[in-house]
Amino acid sequence: MFVDEAGFYLLPGMVRTYAPSGQTPILKTPCRYEHLSVISAITPDGRLLTWTQDHAFNGPSIVRFLKHVLAHIEGNVLLIWDGLPAHRSQPVKDFLTAGAAKRLHLERLPAYAPDLNPDEGVWHHLKNVELANLCCRTLDELRLHLRKAIIRLRRKPHIIRSFFAQARVNF
Repeated sequence: MFVDEAGFYLLPGMVRTYAPSGQTPILKTPCRYEHLSVISAITPDGRLLTWTQDHAFNGPSIVRFLKHVLAHIEGNVLLIWDGLPAHRSQPVKDFLTAGAAKRLHLERLPAYAPDLNPDEGVWHHLKNVELANLCCRTLDELRLHLRKAIIRLRRKPHIIRSFFAQARVNF
């Protein structure tokens, strides 16, 4: 599994769109920087696991996500992720030594190599396709649209598998 985190803000991610000639589209949104933090893991067969919260990820929240992964994936898990400090935190180390290391093996991607992580495709797809030009007034509204977008993406495992091909990761 490949893992990555991303933030989804109330400020819209604007992409090109169509509008009647001479009528520039206008997006109305509050100018606030509130956000949702999301972590996801994808498998080569097209499965997607996510965890969403309204604050940045730290050691304990990474451990909650790892427990979520182990609850939904059978057998041994090879998890490949970046060098986020929370990934190397003491709670994660304690979780592994408490027995999770029997099923869970963690590997770190090289520094500054997001192009090697297929999970980056999840964020690109959600932000630039599923949620493009979305204007939300509250975090609850954003959470609802994000949850629906994730469900739509889960129903398209061929798209998730394509992220592996784009990152040139072969299994």
